[in-house]
Amino acid sequence: MIAGPAFSTDQIAPHQRAGAWTRAIGQTFFPLHLRYQAPKTFRGTLRRWDLGDVQASCLASDAVHYERRADHLRDGGEEDMLLTIPTAAPVRFLQMGREVECHPGGFLLERGNEPYEFSYARSNDLVVAKIPYRTLDRRLPDPGRHCAISFDLGEGVGALLHEVVRASEARARHMSERARAVVGQQVVDLLALAVEQDPRANLSADTSVRRAHLARIGREIARAFAEPWLSPDEVAGACGISVRYLHDLCRRDGASFRDRLRQTRHEAARQALSALADTRSITEIAYACGFSDASSFARSYRVQFGESPRETRMRARQPGQPSDA
Repeated sequence: MIAGPAFSTDQIAPHQRAGAWTRAIGQTFFPLHLRYQAPKTFRGTLRRWDLGDVQASCLASDAVHYERRADHLRDGGEEDMLLTIPTAAPVRFLQMGREVECHPGGFLLERGNEPYEFSYARSNDLVVAKIPYRTLDRRLPDPGRHCAISFDLGEGVGALLHEVVRASEARARHMSERARAVVGQQVVDLLALAVEQDPRANLSADTSVRRAHLARIGREIARAFAEPWLSPDEVAGACGISVRYLHDLCRRDGASFRDRLRQTRHEAARQALSALADTRSITEIAYACGFSDASSFARSYRVQFGESPRETRMRARQPGQPSDA
């Protein structure tokens, strides 16, 4: 595919617009759960074109909340990264315990195989490039570590990256397959340069060791989160590191041990509440996910997801709602 047909909600019946946009987004990127401020009056347009391994797109829409959930990751497959450039309004992004607001003039990287939340509170225009993880990893090793950071597009390499992606839309249909692949590789190279020139991307000598320890910490939390009294001491012991080093690793990576554990428990609870086959009570699910008090669970759950556990369960049992299309 050189360039796909432009998609617009303008010719779609109002009650079908939200569902149609959800499907178009899923076909272009990957499955996502969407929530709309005004589903029946929602408007959006989407254009996409290919540059070899890189799939570029421009989308403009009213306010919307996108969510990549744990159950979306079950099919496996090759991981993709998203380069996202907001051009009209700020976007909020939350992934792997990091939260950032990216304004026009900046860009974000997102991991496709990790849950995340992405939203904008008013109409926005976005430029997005979907890049296979393996393709970006060859030029920017371990690109996932750069997620949820707002990088600068204001000048130099960043500005050129934006210009190349935008200009390629009008030129792609007149290029050969090989030429599009070369431009796609240029996009990857410019992206890597834009990230590498940021001081936050400087790697210390122990980076690979720290990443390995963080991966082990994550796996241990995922294995034992249901234990209500799971402590940093237990996880540090299982990982063969000191408690002080565990806290330092987590802090430098952007989220405390407590935040990581709480997020893992919340995600597990939300998945259980959304599963139609799970007939356990909300209190039973809270205890099974490691929470020792049902009331505090309900309060922290609302803070995390903006709705109560009961509302999550009720919404999951209403598949006909537009945002579940």
